[in-house]
Amino acid sequence: MLTRSRPALAVLGVAALAVLGGCGSAAESARPAPSSTPGAASPMDKRHQLEAAKADCMKQQGFKYVPHVTSQGPDTEESRKRTSGDYQALRKYREKYGFGVFAMHVYPKEMGNPQVKPDDAEIDPNMKIQSGLSEAQTKAYRKAKDTCMTTAVGQVLGLKVKSEMDLYNAQNRAMNRALKGAINGDPDMVELAAAMATCLKGKGYTVGDTSPVAMNESGQKAFLAQEDRLGREQLDDVPDVAPPAKDGELPMTYAPTLTPEQARPYLAKEIKAALDDLECGKDFYRAYMPKQAAIVQRISDQYGT
Repeated sequence: MLTRSRPALAVLGVAALAVLGGCGSAAESARPAPSSTPGAASPMDKRHQLEAAKADCMKQQGFKYVPHVTSQGPDTEESRKRTSGDYQALRKYREKYGFGVFAMHVYPKEMGNPQVKPDDAEIDPNMKIQSGLSEAQTKAYRKAKDTCMTTAVGQVLGLKVKSEMDLYNAQNRAMNRALKGAINGDPDMVELAAAMATCLKGKGYTVGDTSPVAMNESGQKAFLAQEDRLGREQLDDVPDVAPPAKDGELPMTYAPTLTPEQARPYLAKEIKAALDDLECGKDFYRAYMPKQAAIVQRISDQYGT
């Protein structure tokens, strides 16, 4: 059973914490564009700088490490339209993928399911290096790698973190603060979110928090929680119920092993919910998603993802 940590900021339209590489959130996402600030390093440039700094540090620790940044394909016209909140583009996506949760099992290669090897798998050379180490060497290698990640983050990003996961948690907290501060306090967005919530209640859906950020996340979060429950049922060594995540930290979720046939009924329900969500929120998403994209760009620039 493979576990994957999904970003707590599981919001449609955001490649939140994409640096996690295949462990991420909604596939209905838009990759942040390179920084337009003259002389500023783009997120991809920063990732290359981080990898180079890690390699230098690992060499000093006596280990070989090859700088490796996973390649990213270009944005498409459809993804740009979704980022802008275009109704037709969002509907086209949701008609096939829903919120992007159980589609990971129905279309595993297409959606980048980490449990399935893609046809054109990109190999991290450092995995081969680690595979040749003894158990004791592997433990020392991982400890050095975490230390060097901390050093590299300080050198390249000017941030103080205790570990690699601490960096991801820090970015997650920054993203949440920025989104909630800018969007939940916007009177127009609050009004649109309330109208969306009223519509969904009229369709028989339970709606809790009606703040704009919560409304954007709620549909997908419900299916992520269902997927996690299925994953936990397949394991004997994890709690059946997910413990509450610490404030600002990324929760660990457990992806079940499902064949496309097993996952299709879940996806069918997810698609219906996603389309209802969109019908009720077409005005909301048109206003919300461009605001979200701008914030994601800023935080991604800061954290080099």
